Amino acid sequence: MKTILNIIWLILSGFWLFLGYIFAGVLLCITIIGIPFGVAAFRIGVYALWPFGYTTVERRDAGAPSCIGNVLWLILAGWWLALAHIVTGIALCLTIIGIPFGIANFKLIPVSLLPLGREIVPTDEPFAAR
Repeated sequence: MKTILNIIWLILSGFWLFLGYIFAGVLLCITIIGIPFGVAAFRIGVYALWPFGYTTVERRDAGAPSCIGNVLWLILAGWWLALAHIVTGIALCLTIIGIPFGIANFKLIPVSLLPLGREIVPTDEPFAAR
């Protein structure tokens, strides 16, 4: 079932969201300071491409640098990536078939706003249950 949902997701919105994250990652990797943010964008981009069967969990070992990094991320790329999820989610919720995919888009907003200090894990791993 996850595979079918992921294929439909890929067709409806996943590919375009993936391209947005890749574009943000490339822009952020232009400077040496932005490379960690670019890597985070690439990581979330893959998650946005194939999200069903995965979840995000908070990393307990993330400290103050991830908090500072999240503030910088929010200013540099987070707000417009979250805006892309909002617009795509609303557009998908206009149809009955698209409602689950719109809700999945809304669930991606927190990780698009504050990605540092979070880890993407398969949902069937024991520690992914939070």
